[in-house]
Amino acid sequence: MQLIWRTDDSGTVRKGTMSGPRPVVLSGPSGAGKSTLLKRLMKDHEGVFGFSVSHTTRSPRPGEEDGKDYHFTTREAMQEGINNGEFIENAEFSGNMYGTSKAAVENVRAKNLICILDVDIQGVKRIKESDLDPIYISIQPPSMEILEKRLRDRQTETEESLQKRLEAARIDMELSKEPGVFDIVIINDDLEKAYEELKKILNEEITKVQEAK
Repeated sequence: MQLIWRTDDSGTVRKGTMSGPRPVVLSGPSGAGKSTLLKRLMKDHEGVFGFSVSHTTRSPRPGEEDGKDYHFTTREAMQEGINNGEFIENAEFSGNMYGTSKAAVENVRAKNLICILDVDIQGVKRIKESDLDPIYISIQPPSMEILEKRLRDRQTETEESLQKRLEAARIDMELSKEPGVFDIVIINDDLEKAYEELKKILNEEITKVQEAK
């Protein structure tokens, strides 16, 4: 049995129990290959995984849909939710708030899907303070040099933003080495090998979902 949260009629979030696949917390620096591995995983196992939809106080970009890309909200409403303990993790970037609500994760799990949470290392630490009990996976590059080359090859960064990403990556790589932070750290120096490692650790939960269909 896994712990989840339920909201009663008064809006109070309460813990409950529900059997189902464990959520997956995926972390790692930009350029490590998380998105590539995730896309392949979801393509090969259709109808098994689902993303929790994050909350944000930033304005929607063209083409973004409320409730699909993000739950767009106000700073006041989001802060109230955080104060009420409705969020698993939250952070602030460039003056905007972002966070993962407990209800967003429950919505995915209610469909008997493995909920994927793509968060940074600080988000990982906050989730560890919750009752979520996910599988913690870190995707890391082989070295800072290779990571820098990958980011430069994208040609989507200014030099300033690139240096910020590299500094964040250095911190991420160091923290990922701390004992007990992650269940597994996958070094993505070979995409096929990294993908096989990712599948291996998730195999039990994937099977659980497939057998329940």
